[in-house]
Amino acid sequence: MKFAMLVNNNEAEFDDLTPEVSDARMKELYAWFEKWETAGKVIDGGAHLQRTTTAKTVRPGADGGVTVTDGPYLELKEVVCGVVLLEADDIDDAVAVASTWPQYLPSGSVEVRPIYLH
Repeated sequence: MKFAMLVNNNEAEFDDLTPEVSDARMKELYAWFEKWETAGKVIDGGAHLQRTTTAKTVRPGADGGVTVTDGPYLELKEVVCGVVLLEADDIDDAVAVASTWPQYLPSGSVEVRPIYLH
């Protein structure tokens, strides 16, 4: 089964990291990916998303068209900062992999969701 692992953080917390701490954390993340890609649990790597300030949100417009606005879809402090696709036996297996994600920001969390396959 395939699962999406949504990595959530408060983007402002990244601003407080020194370059040395940031580099050390990136090494931890690379090691995490290496471990789980080798085990066949991570598929297609992952995607580290740019800041929400670079985002555009598209919604249905009142006139039947679309409305495009700058920024995230909601006023949240904790936002999705990355997505990792997992191959796992079941949700418990996916959660076991996700629970090893190297969280290093106080707001960090990981959400695991099954992916619809058509």
